[in-house]
Amino acid sequence: MTEKKTELAKKIYLYLGGLFITSLVVSNLIFQKFFYWRPFELTVFGNQLFELSVGILPYPITFLITDLISEIYGKKKANQVVIAGIFASFFSMGILWMANVVPALSNSPVDDATFQTVFALSPVAVLASMMAYLGAQFVDIRLYHFWKKLTKGRMLWLRNNFSTFSSQFIDTFSVISLLSLFGVLEWDLFWGLVLSGFLFKVFVAALDTPLLYLFVFLFRKKFDLKPTDELKI
Repeated sequence: MTEKKTELAKKIYLYLGGLFITSLVVSNLIFQKFFYWRPFELTVFGNQLFELSVGILPYPITFLITDLISEIYGKKKANQVVIAGIFASFFSMGILWMANVVPALSNSPVDDATFQTVFALSPVAVLASMMAYLGAQFVDIRLYHFWKKLTKGRMLWLRNNFSTFSSQFIDTFSVISLLSLFGVLEWDLFWGLVLSGFLFKVFVAALDTPLLYLFVFLFRKKFDLKPTDELKI
């Protein structure tokens, strides 16, 4: 690969990492707002399905990005992005904590009570989310490469969906379990929230498969890659 193409590959990796980290951090900032997604009416264990936090919206983007990085740049580079995302999340939580501690002026457009309501995130909720997410992302990357090796680089749709479905279930089940265990959520909401989150993530993951095919095609064409090749940067 020429020096020019190597620099381009590094730049694209940097941009993908930036998108990943932004999506992850933003999801933790906005998770306290909930909405009702209505593809159809369904109640399970007395709970209405698809009552979701808006924090779930950026999550499928992060799995699409890690699958793309895994496919083109390899497992090591995908793991590096995940670790950087976790570091950025905890760093942003620290900044929010300091901002919440500093008292607002009497003429501040946003007073202390309003700021605390929106941004005073539960440490337990953040820790639970990060622990579950970290585990799910590493599982996603490992499963992705397992299927890639097994199929010798063929059947992109298989490794994309199977790795994402498995890791999304682990993420959803783990975070709802931890939040329930620490008293942040009521146990009677458990299965409704788990199924709602998982089914929504599966639906979005299935929709992003054509996008992954498109991006992988563009990468392989630009950098002359075979199905089993990975960029070394």
